[in-house]
Amino acid sequence: MLRPTYPIVTPRLLLRPFTMDDCAAFYAIRSRSDVVRYLYEEPITLVEVNDLMPKRMQRTALVDEGDVLGLALERRDTGEMIGDVVLIWTSVAHQQGELGFVLHPDHHRQGFAREAPEAILKLGFTAGGMHRIVGRCDARNAPSAGLLLHLGMRQEALLRQNEFVKGEWCDEAIYAILADEWRAQQAMQSPGPGGQG
Repeated sequence: MLRPTYPIVTPRLLLRPFTMDDCAAFYAIRSRSDVVRYLYEEPITLVEVNDLMPKRMQRTALVDEGDVLGLALERRDTGEMIGDVVLIWTSVAHQQGELGFVLHPDHHRQGFAREAPEAILKLGFTAGGMHRIVGRCDARNAPSAGLLLHLGMRQEALLRQNEFVKGEWCDEAIYAILADEWRAQQAMQSPGPGGQG
């Protein structure tokens, strides 16, 4: 079971539950065809956002297998909601989760896309007690694949024509990191006694 205390604070972001005040920003992100190109969804309408948001607002804890923790990403400097991140509890018996993320293109290439998933990996491996966390993406989605690699994940599989999405067969790339690998990575990034912070 995982019930975080909110907000989760990173150097430049607040990871927090959605509110109805996020509808306009969520629409501004998910209505863009370039944002949803490699997602299962089509561009969303404002009516659909208003219907969907109450469900999104409830994704605040992982209690049972299949639950989704879905959090808004808010910039600490401006208060803007710029995207979202999810952690799905895919298996209780095997202590596994799945990471996902979406960011408004205006906020790409500024490190936000890495900062939020790093916080979710920490949450999953520490408070969530997970053993393995995966990330999946359309194999054509080079930016997402690159980010998963930068997070310390390794590509474990390339599933050829694995899914039929938006009228075409798509290859799916699977990335993963184990708790021990994540801890070793964190230890390498932390300064030792007398080291520089």
